Amino acid sequence: MTVARTGTSTGPGDRRRLQRLTLTSSITGAVVVAVDGSVLTVVQPVMQRELHASFTQVQWTSTGYLIAVASLLVFAGRLGDRFGHRRVFTAGALGFAVTSAGIGLAGSAGLVIGLRVLQGVFGALLQPATLGMLRAAYPPGRLAMPIALRTSAIGLAVAAGPLVGGALAVRLGWRSVFFLSVAPALAVGVLVLLVRTPEPERADDSRAGLGLPGACLFAVCLGSLVHALVGLPGTGWTASTTLTVLAATVAGAAFAACERRTASPLVPSAVLRSVPLVASLAVLVSASAALFGTLFLGTYLLQHVLGLDPFASALRMLPLAVVMVLGAPAAAPLQRRYGHRRTAVAGMALFVLGILLTSRLDGQSTPWASGPAFLVVGAGFCLVMVTATAVVVREAPLGAEGVSGGLQQTAMNIGPVLGVALVTMLMGAAAPGAGPGPVGGPAFTAAMGTALVVLAAVASLGALVATRLPGRTDGRGRRPM
Repeated sequence: MTVARTGTSTGPGDRRRLQRLTLTSSITGAVVVAVDGSVLTVVQPVMQRELHASFTQVQWTSTGYLIAVASLLVFAGRLGDRFGHRRVFTAGALGFAVTSAGIGLAGSAGLVIGLRVLQGVFGALLQPATLGMLRAAYPPGRLAMPIALRTSAIGLAVAAGPLVGGALAVRLGWRSVFFLSVAPALAVGVLVLLVRTPEPERADDSRAGLGLPGACLFAVCLGSLVHALVGLPGTGWTASTTLTVLAATVAGAAFAACERRTASPLVPSAVLRSVPLVASLAVLVSASAALFGTLFLGTYLLQHVLGLDPFASALRMLPLAVVMVLGAPAAAPLQRRYGHRRTAVAGMALFVLGILLTSRLDGQSTPWASGPAFLVVGAGFCLVMVTATAVVVREAPLGAEGVSGGLQQTAMNIGPVLGVALVTMLMGAAAPGAGPGPVGGPAFTAAMGTALVVLAAVASLGALVATRLPGRTDGRGRRPM
């Protein structure tokens, strides 16, 4: 196997300038996607009214996008490994901008849904490339801080998105929120296209295929799984859910068989053989599932049991967002001093403690009880996400940086829907018929406590897996002898 060098020799000054440009591009691309997802929920009721859409149609503006993204992230990473992350990033950014503008101009619910699915395709191209470009620009020992800053920016975007989107929707209408991402996405796409940022060394696989059969089977598997899980909170487990899960299982088995036989697998065997990388992905799935399950239940508690309005509920959860934004950069020096393993395990322990504190909240809880609980949840998850993502990017095998980034993004998309689906089933089993309203308040609160203890157990499993992460490295990303 030969190695193709795609970068050019540069001096220290040029290298630092390209690193700053790459970091800015990566952060902007990730933030654009995060803002778009966070503002949608704010404008969906107004969109439904003005477009005369049904509830199902409005739900599909989210579901269609999520299915498209989750199904294509790994294949998008494979495209980046083959043709260059800069090119794939540019295509994703420009396409995301165009579809965002199209949604803002759409005149029917059907057109909005179609454009949201197409936007999901471009979002899938964009996201793995942001990590692939960082891997190319920074040496392994210096990846932690760029990834931490990217995580901090995403947290800020998710926290500020609903506030900015709500203000725009009130002043200018729901269409205005989709124009938020047009200018930055166009700007960063053109910038990366015109300025040659670094590309990683990659295996010379010009005669290798893209793993299209495996990509199709993987897309069917994940698309079916996401569709089934997204529908669980609203409809429960139905015959349709069973058929969809069965389709996902069959497609997954066929994908595994295809990958073993083909000469050009979608996921290279070197990725699957990397214990730290696979362990990091498992940690991300468990942590994101526990986080979003906790947020799902916490939101219902604040609004339906405590009777708070959405804004007051957001203020109660604000400590979680603040600590994620401010705490992410602190994860980098912790990794350098204590290693990825200790940092992730400590973060998971903190995360489990926060979930257990949340499980003790009830209808009489004050801000002095809920605030610290959400603060600890955010601090623990922040450490885990930054550390596990850094391991995925650093441990990605040569020529599989994009696939590894795609798997990381897939884990962060699958985990939340798993978490929400899990707590929905747990709540239905623990308190059937006990809604989260005033009448069902006590029963709901008791069932919520049980569900949160289960989520803490899920996070604890992630802590055990985190012990498989690498230990401390030197400044150049090597482990001490």
